[in-house]
Amino acid sequence: MGEKRGMARMLLECSLSDKLCVVQEQQYEVIIVPTLLVGLFLILLAVILWLFIREQRSQQQRPGIRGSAAGPPSRSPSWEATGRGGKVLVPLKETSVESFLRASTSALSKLQVPREQFSEVLEQIYNGSYGIIYRAKMCTGDPAKPKNIVLKTLKEPAGLHEVQDFVGRIQFYQYLGKHKNLVQLEGCCTDRLPLYMVLEDVAQGDLLSFLWTCRRDVMTMDGLLYDLTEKQVYHIGKQVLLGLEFLQDKHLFHGDVAARNILIQSDLTAKLCGLGLAYEVHALGAISSARTIPLKWLAPERLLLRPAGIRGDIWSFGILLYEMVTLGAPPYPEVPPTSILQYLQRRKIMKRPSSCTHTMYNIMKSCWRWSEDNRPSPRELRFRLEGAARTADDKTVLQVPELVVPELYASVAGISIESLSYSYSIL
Repeated sequence: MGEKRGMARMLLECSLSDKLCVVQEQQYEVIIVPTLLVGLFLILLAVILWLFIREQRSQQQRPGIRGSAAGPPSRSPSWEATGRGGKVLVPLKETSVESFLRASTSALSKLQVPREQFSEVLEQIYNGSYGIIYRAKMCTGDPAKPKNIVLKTLKEPAGLHEVQDFVGRIQFYQYLGKHKNLVQLEGCCTDRLPLYMVLEDVAQGDLLSFLWTCRRDVMTMDGLLYDLTEKQVYHIGKQVLLGLEFLQDKHLFHGDVAARNILIQSDLTAKLCGLGLAYEVHALGAISSARTIPLKWLAPERLLLRPAGIRGDIWSFGILLYEMVTLGAPPYPEVPPTSILQYLQRRKIMKRPSSCTHTMYNIMKSCWRWSEDNRPSPRELRFRLEGAARTADDKTVLQVPELVVPELYASVAGISIESLSYSYSIL
């Protein structure tokens, strides 16, 4: 009997001991397994964050052009460009204005113009937020033949960021190189402050002012004919498209095609200016949020804040044709500027002006297709203009009896009256 009780006690103790062991093992599992899982999760999260930050830094160092093929990087520590002066390498790591100017002047040595060559300032053209723009004369080696130029200055005092931006714009013009339908860079002065950018002078001024003068009862003025025919509209339009083709070949777009941003010579050679937006996209990879562009010239995708591209310039080119055939009328005269997006979303476009042929209007409509993929490229559109020009009227002069009131025009067009003060305000 005693032996049975002893064995029962031993079995009970073993059983209790086994249960205690199992409970202890389960407690260890409850603590250790979740701890391991949390640790693995934190490690995985750290790896994901590290990969994300590395990708963000990589994108900042190599910005592309929104809406088009990527262009050459510009905001890395330095960037190389090939233009009329060959290769340029301007370091951007300098920490003072003086050291930056020493480095940039050496890199831009082929563009430097001695300051003493500016013999005479003819007039102040524009006083903008960046600086004053002058028309001046520059000595060319022959005292009897000084050259008229436009002198763009950087306002003082200027910090390192402003100096780098100004030099960057000079660098951008050099990267573009020469093209007969773009305003040309003639040189620069970057050895010390004040900084100068020297641009060619297109004395006849902007196309919008030219169109307004064509409304007057005047045949010639300063040796320039102020009569415009349908065929000449095609001639000017073709040159603008050649300029856009050139930009497209460099993976760029203009972004603000309008009559106010085109300069005209006495032989009706057209030159695109207002390349500030193209520079921003090239240098920063996107359009600056501080830049405002008149809404009535923008394509729907631009109004909807989508990525911009060369097909947006094609939409604006259709507006340019309207400007030329109406001798400088504001687009969508019956639509308030702030309502233009809703107007376009209803798939409405401008009606054919009375002075516009059906052939030209059909070209305009091809530019105003809602989907940018359905619009022609600059080259395709140029071929259409060349074909239309062969049968265009070269005798009938375009006529609009009303003279323009700049204040009223600015209100209807949705632009500031200051921007109409002179064409070179947008160089």
